[in-house]
Amino acid sequence: MNKILGLHHITAIAGDAQRNYDFYTKTLGLRLVKKTVNFDDPQTYHFYFGDKVGTPGTILTFFPWKNVRQGKNGAGMATDIGYSVPKESLDFWKSRLEKLNISYETGEKFGEKLLSFQDPDGLQLTLIETKHNDARKGFETPEIKTDVAIKGFHTVILTLKNNAATAAILTDLFGYKLIDQEDNLYRYQTDTVENAAMVDLLEIPEAERGLNAGGTNHHVAFRVKNEEDLMAMREKIVARGLHITEKIDRDYFFSLYFREPGGVLFEIATDNPGFATDETVEKLGSSLQLPKQYQPMRDRIEKGLPELKTK
Repeated sequence: MNKILGLHHITAIAGDAQRNYDFYTKTLGLRLVKKTVNFDDPQTYHFYFGDKVGTPGTILTFFPWKNVRQGKNGAGMATDIGYSVPKESLDFWKSRLEKLNISYETGEKFGEKLLSFQDPDGLQLTLIETKHNDARKGFETPEIKTDVAIKGFHTVILTLKNNAATAAILTDLFGYKLIDQEDNLYRYQTDTVENAAMVDLLEIPEAERGLNAGGTNHHVAFRVKNEEDLMAMREKIVARGLHITEKIDRDYFFSLYFREPGGVLFEIATDNPGFATDETVEKLGSSLQLPKQYQPMRDRIEKGLPELKTK
């Protein structure tokens, strides 16, 4: 009870909305499971990309601001998103990226083969053939079948000047354990879930602070089962002396936000109620959904948003 269940979602900042949509649905083959707007800026989309139903641990979300300045990775940020892909699928992804003129690098970390590249805004992504059995089924498209499709998150890298305080949050509060180390990269894992269960801490004492803007991650969200567990986790964080928000209703989950000592913005989000509350599973992402407070302004909001071609 009251346990963190791995990663819930990761939220990043993009530029052009159409370019962002095209890359994640057409190039990478993820499903747009929700098209809504930023709670604080309803003239900006909020896209959710994931598997067929938007399972926690598969969801990458974006705020696409058309004229956003370019961000820069650095200390106090999530700097790399690691996706799990099926074994023996990296050759497919190499060929696909080459065909689309997308530069990539190959490598290996913690005994796992990987392929790293950037999205059109410069967001760092890595496809990883994981060592453990990942039985999740990726979303299938006409060009990307399930035997090569992205399954969901494997890990996320947090870049820090010093790991100690962040590691203490992961171990003391979230229940993660240090399971491996390669030079200045430390891998932490929770045993509460099989997948999206890892966080890697990259310690670079001389790292400069990052600039949170286009092509960078805004925050990392961790899973809890329900609101009861959410509020129990809040008590632990408050007892730790950290500032944390009150519970916020995000329509598809309830959440809390706090900035961990290393500077990364963390969110804790519930599994409930999920994305099939205002659309059926078959229709997920097919129409613009608005938070309740913005429903009376639908006409004005729709006119102000960029046109999005989804066919």
